[in-house]
Amino acid sequence: MADIPDDPIEYNAYIEEMRKTQYPMLGQKTYLDHAGTTLYSKALMDRFHADMMGNLFGNPHSASQSSQHSTQLVEDVRLRLLQFFGAASEQYDLVFTANATAAIKLVAEAFREQEGGFWYGYHADSHTSLVGVRQLAREHRCFESDAEVNRWIEPSEEDSSTMVKLFAYPAQSNMNGRRLPMQWTTALRQSGEKRTYTLLDAASYVSTSPLDLRHIESSPDFVTVSLYKIFGFPDLGALLVRKDAADIFSKRSYFGGGTVDLVVTLKEQWHARKAGAVHEQLEDGTLPIHSILALKAAMHIHSELFGSMERVARHTAMLARQLHEGLSAMRHGNGKQVSTIYRSPDSSHGPVLAFNLRNSRDEWISNTEVEKLASVKQIQFRTGGLCNPGGVATSLGLAPWEMKENFSAGQRCGTENDIMNGKPTGMIRVSLGAMSTVSDVTRFLSFVSEFFIDPLVSTSRADSPMQNLCPVVSSRLRIESLTVYPVKSCAGWQIPYGAQWEVRREGLAWDREWCIVHQGTGAALSQKKHPRMALIRPHLDFKAGRLHIRRVGSAEQISVPLSLDPSYFACEKLREGSTNVCGDTVQARLYTCDAIATFLTNAVGVPCTLARFPSSHDATSIGRHSKSHLMPSNRQPGIPHPILLSNESPILTINRSSLNRLNEQIKAKGGKAAHPAVFRANIVLAESSHLAPGQERPWAEDEWECMQVGGPDGPKFEFLGGCRRCQMLCVDQESSEKSEEPFVTLAKTRRFGGRILFGVHTALADRRSVGGWPTICVGDAVETQRKEIIENQ
Repeated sequence: MADIPDDPIEYNAYIEEMRKTQYPMLGQKTYLDHAGTTLYSKALMDRFHADMMGNLFGNPHSASQSSQHSTQLVEDVRLRLLQFFGAASEQYDLVFTANATAAIKLVAEAFREQEGGFWYGYHADSHTSLVGVRQLAREHRCFESDAEVNRWIEPSEEDSSTMVKLFAYPAQSNMNGRRLPMQWTTALRQSGEKRTYTLLDAASYVSTSPLDLRHIESSPDFVTVSLYKIFGFPDLGALLVRKDAADIFSKRSYFGGGTVDLVVTLKEQWHARKAGAVHEQLEDGTLPIHSILALKAAMHIHSELFGSMERVARHTAMLARQLHEGLSAMRHGNGKQVSTIYRSPDSSHGPVLAFNLRNSRDEWISNTEVEKLASVKQIQFRTGGLCNPGGVATSLGLAPWEMKENFSAGQRCGTENDIMNGKPTGMIRVSLGAMSTVSDVTRFLSFVSEFFIDPLVSTSRADSPMQNLCPVVSSRLRIESLTVYPVKSCAGWQIPYGAQWEVRREGLAWDREWCIVHQGTGAALSQKKHPRMALIRPHLDFKAGRLHIRRVGSAEQISVPLSLDPSYFACEKLREGSTNVCGDTVQARLYTCDAIATFLTNAVGVPCTLARFPSSHDATSIGRHSKSHLMPSNRQPGIPHPILLSNESPILTINRSSLNRLNEQIKAKGGKAAHPAVFRANIVLAESSHLAPGQERPWAEDEWECMQVGGPDGPKFEFLGGCRRCQMLCVDQESSEKSEEPFVTLAKTRRFGGRILFGVHTALADRRSVGGWPTICVGDAVETQRKEIIENQ
């Protein structure tokens, strides 16, 4: 390895070049979530492979040569880690754990065993894992600010409580990188009457900064760290314990293999605990010796690639300043600020930024939409509650009652309910790490500028996506094509021309009755995560009464009966089970045939099988309904339409004229036109063929309220609202390859109220089944009506 430069600019150039050879998985991706991303360097993998192939490691709890080799390895790495954190082995011991949370839990369980219980205090900026300790405490208190902690530490009246106390706080907020006062440990130790132990959560801090525990008089009693956040590999944590605080573990009840010298189980119940080092008393069972071997390699390679942690700290601090300055300087055309950053400029911060974005009307931008666009542009960061409930609530001004109300309204971590009652429920977090570079920062700032800065000064509101609607109140169209998707998220099956197709309350007949589910979790799979599903082609064979399923590039296929009762078919066996579809748990019938599971597993690339959620023609037994936010203004709230396995509504309709306009915009930038199949619509409407060029009315669907198909006696449909699109649009339905379009162009031209819209959710308006369900046909005439017409009737 060449010498690592000290100059910040040269060091950044060195990291840029080193990434190309050592982190090939990065490619054109930009990772901005180094607090939660494991990146493996080529040098680390090569060294780990050489160590594994060149040595034999046995269970350390033995006297064999291979076992003693493992014991020596563990102790060598333990000592090196202590030195890495500036902790003298005479004063600290280090316990290997599964992760930082496991280390916290180890301390919490020791305090729970204390006679009379324990008192627990924690700072509001704590990670959820620190907050959870309160559930084991007899009494607990959340300190809402640094000033509140300082007042509590100051000498006061004699505390008559006999309970042992534990005070915990993060060295650095995992939410926004704010660094909390390290001197609290010193102040508490000097205030002896408090009789308080200190627990420092250093997981976020040590990922980019050196931890120095040389000054024992000011060092915490317990320090928890995440080793993968520093080195990238392996997935391990550690607990550092001051030896003069180790007596807190003496009342620990549980013991396992490796932490006892002798156990009597027959006739008497007795055991002798190990009385040696702290780690000997706490490391139950066999240690993950191969992970510790990987850690040895990781520490060596980390030093070889990045130099000291001081270098990493300087480098990431420089990048964080550039990112903060770049975001702070961004303005819309009307002068309003683009970002709200949750950090104070006068405080010490690590290389972590938390923020939200606003549009030119000062409205919050959905983090879900930001993340969808970032995914298409190969930029990865984290959004949501960030496992820091106190910090998020304080920054966003969320009172407890608001958080509970949001929860009752469906807000969960990872859902799209990210703006509720006019406030965001989470935020965007960018975490910079040792392998981050100026190019990453520049690319992210360019991304925000490209998609979220409005350069035009506008005084009008864009609450409606229809700004320049032609004053035509009705239009003559025709059904250009009809498509059903028998298997959710797989290819569509086009309804033949001339076929009269039945429309039910839950959608077109045979649409999304089946889905592919993961064999382990039972969750329905989608193209968003498994683009190869686009190559799975279902075919409805009514003559044979079966659904055939094949995949592109293979002559093999499977088939299942269309009949709702498969018992008539000897080879078909199903069992009742539950599956998760778009956040809803539904009862479905799972196929138990090994051939079906094998075929689909090979096609998708994950263990999966087929499930069915058949239409029952009985409204009371349809378990899913269209989403409440799709209710049009003329319908009573709380009466959603039944759906099968579609995401939000029974039917999706798109307008050919709108697709043509979108493709004009894509091709104007040199892109490839989008095929209708990527939008996965059931109904494609086209304007009359006799229209002259330029007379098309793209985006007319934005104000459609209903449509009548096949004349005045034909079925009537209502439009429930625009369809919110995601990056699944970028999956080519012929090759399963991903690209940026058409999502990127839609994001720039069709984003309204924080949502990217294309197509309209649709449902049968007349749900009466007298005389059977209505039918529609390709070529049928369609007349749409706008909202104003209905309101005046």
